[in-house]
Amino acid sequence: MGETENHHHPPPPQGAAPPPPPPNLALSRGPTWTPAEQLHQLQYCIHSNPSWPQALLLAFQHYIVNLGTTVLIASTIVPRMGGDHGDKARVIQVLLFMSGINTLLQTLIGSRLPVVMGVSFAYTLPLLSIINDYTDEAFASEHDRFVRGMRTIQGSLIVSSFLNIILGYSRVWGELTRLFSPIVVVPVVCLVGLGLFARGFPLLGNCVEIGLPMLILLVISQQYLKRIHSRANLILERFALLFCIGIVWAFAAILTVSGAYNNVKTATKLSCRTDRSYLMSSAPWIKIPYPFQWGTPIFRASHVFGMIGAALVSSAETTGTCFAAARLSGATAPPAHVLSRSIGLQGVGMLLEGLFGSLVGTTASVENVGLLGLTHIGSRRVVQISTGFMIFFSIFGLFLYFLIDGIGNFALHLSSSYLIVLPLIFQGNLVHFLPLFHCQYLLPYTAFYWVLLLLLVLHSYSLQIIIP
Repeated sequence: MGETENHHHPPPPQGAAPPPPPPNLALSRGPTWTPAEQLHQLQYCIHSNPSWPQALLLAFQHYIVNLGTTVLIASTIVPRMGGDHGDKARVIQVLLFMSGINTLLQTLIGSRLPVVMGVSFAYTLPLLSIINDYTDEAFASEHDRFVRGMRTIQGSLIVSSFLNIILGYSRVWGELTRLFSPIVVVPVVCLVGLGLFARGFPLLGNCVEIGLPMLILLVISQQYLKRIHSRANLILERFALLFCIGIVWAFAAILTVSGAYNNVKTATKLSCRTDRSYLMSSAPWIKIPYPFQWGTPIFRASHVFGMIGAALVSSAETTGTCFAAARLSGATAPPAHVLSRSIGLQGVGMLLEGLFGSLVGTTASVENVGLLGLTHIGSRRVVQISTGFMIFFSIFGLFLYFLIDGIGNFALHLSSSYLIVLPLIFQGNLVHFLPLFHCQYLLPYTAFYWVLLLLLVLHSYSLQIIIP
């Protein structure tokens, strides 16, 4: 009994230390999980940065993507307004300058996501309305008609910008976005990208021997050739677009020099040759965009209301694209106040575009967000560096026109080939918002997408043959 009482039992084991409390996400600069946990195969998230040489090449790649869509909308709208090659060159400079300024503002004090603010095709219908109103009026020259149209666009952009400013900074837009469920956001992002089909397929049909090889080569190099070697995987996954541009441009230049387009229609020459942009010989080499460069703005109520509708559409595009950019860059989904701030700053950018005489307003570029998924690099610094390329080339037109004259209208077919990024955005958003889905279940739909893509390209090509 005493022996039992004098026996000292070992002290009870110490309990495991309680786990540390979760960090306060409200005080953190970004997501606290690793990029691998946020998105499969993401190599650089929004706060991590590649080396400076890689960052410069990736930034130039973003600039090339934005340049293609900028040249596309300028080449489509400016001739209809009565502008010549010099007018088109100045419009391209202004569009690039404002795209660089707005992108820099958005990445610094706006959404702070790696999004490029590029030209918006939502403004096409209001522009066509302005063009039709001035078609029947008598002007001393076509250039005067172009300047009158630009002044009207300036006034419409200035007035419509206040709607975005009010909706954004009053946080009304953020309250509306609280109603965005995953079932709403996914179709919005997909339809924003699918809206490019109507503009991409006719370009491929205009010169299918250039556009279709670009599309196929980009798919093969980025999805399959990169698996040959680990070093090839690193290079092709990040810079496949630049390699494809160089190869297909060389192919187009060989066709041009060999005389393949000497005996074809004029429209085919303008679409396929690499020496038919006429910008270097008709525009100033150095020009700094300045406010009211086209003259005093003209305000018309009918045009203002049309531009307000386009501004609302571009705001919806920006909202959906921000969700995709957050997913593809390893960031958390943007909260309501961030979306409100982004739309308000987009309104400020639209006001600046109206003052500086831009052709259209800007929106978050779905092509550049798709490039994030294509390269698996969501660094914000890369996008900020790309704004330097935009502003530099917009001021020093000599280098810009040398680049565009070198590729001719090849940039138009290049922009149509950016449709490659849409399945990546589609899959990335579905996997993000609907976790029950997995990539293997989406592969049959992706295969169907490519079959449909090929059929639409061939259909566009057949229309170009039947309709001269």
